[in-house]
Amino acid sequence: MDFEQSDRCKELLERVRAFMDEHIYPNEREAEAALDREVDQQTAFPEILVELRAKAKAEGLWNLFLPNEEFGPGLTNVEYGALSEEMGRATIVAPYAFNCQPPDSGNMEILVEHATDDQRDRWLYPLLEGEIRSCYSMTEPDTAGSDPTGLACSAVLDGSDWVINGRKWWTTNALGASVAIVMAVTDPDAPRHSRATMLLVPTDTPGFNLVRPLSNHGHTAGPGHWEISYDDCRVPAELCTLGARQSGFKIAQDRLGPGRIHHCMRCIGVAERALELMCQRAKSREMFGTMLSERQFVQDFIATSRAEIDQARLVTAYAAWKLDQVGNREAREELSITKLVVPTMALNVVDRAMQVWGGAGVSEDTPLAGMARYNRMLRIGDGADEVHKQVIARIELGKVEPSTSMVAW
Repeated sequence: MDFEQSDRCKELLERVRAFMDEHIYPNEREAEAALDREVDQQTAFPEILVELRAKAKAEGLWNLFLPNEEFGPGLTNVEYGALSEEMGRATIVAPYAFNCQPPDSGNMEILVEHATDDQRDRWLYPLLEGEIRSCYSMTEPDTAGSDPTGLACSAVLDGSDWVINGRKWWTTNALGASVAIVMAVTDPDAPRHSRATMLLVPTDTPGFNLVRPLSNHGHTAGPGHWEISYDDCRVPAELCTLGARQSGFKIAQDRLGPGRIHHCMRCIGVAERALELMCQRAKSREMFGTMLSERQFVQDFIATSRAEIDQARLVTAYAAWKLDQVGNREAREELSITKLVVPTMALNVVDRAMQVWGGAGVSEDTPLAGMARYNRMLRIGDGADEVHKQVIARIELGKVEPSTSMVAW
């Protein structure tokens, strides 16, 4: 594994940093507030983000996440990792500005891989152009979110249409989305991993009902995380079946692998910015006649944070390299390790920074409270920590034969 970034990546990274310095950081608070204030069922992006996105697109800083050269710059996961880390410093606004925001990025990836020409025309190309948003509707309130083989939401063929019934929740960015990718049980008697099919559902379809925004640490505004009710929601099967029937679980795994590592790449940026804020506060705040930076406990916070960030970056870079070399399935242990380690690391660094900032750290006067709120869900979403521990343990146990002796050496 070569840690030296390609010339192409270095050039893009310089341009992304320059764009963020000039356009993202000065407008970050206003853009976040505008997302909360302006997004509704007819408005996908607030005006300030429309302007930022147009500037990024004009500069060629667009759809950077797509490894397929037909639709994006064709970066490897290792190359994209450096760019995604930089975007993660402005956790919410920057990915939107570059059209790399979840869940649209993951949805575009599976549309590139599995969509028909008609589906690409109707949904993929408008997403790539930044004209619409999408949402991903898998998790349910009454089934275990970490086990997509146990879903209950059903789709039944009625003539040439699928009729969908069921409830979903934690459908991220549903407000303002034009299409939902829904995982529904179409073949309940099939083997567990073949029960479900991915369906494309325009959000203006009768029977697609936004029930309520779910509160994430008290935050419910903006595109949000929504509970959705599918009530006899009828869509044409030929146009709206994504990939092969019964391949929903496989497509979900195709989507989740890159999605997990993209989240972790951004988390490293979150942690870097939090450490930077921690150091700035420590060097400018005096307590009992001594600068915070001279206090041993603050120095411990800083040193521990630097060590943890660098460790997490190496884990993530290795998983990205493995993903590039052998693909999603063969890199599943490395992806699970990364997903287990990195979000927790980022939250720990943010928490230390909040502690150094004191009361200001838990207010909205710094980005820290929003970082903690937004990123805490990553220890649950895309597979809870405990599920990834199970994956890692099973793979490790599979490498070793049982001992036939009372003595293991």
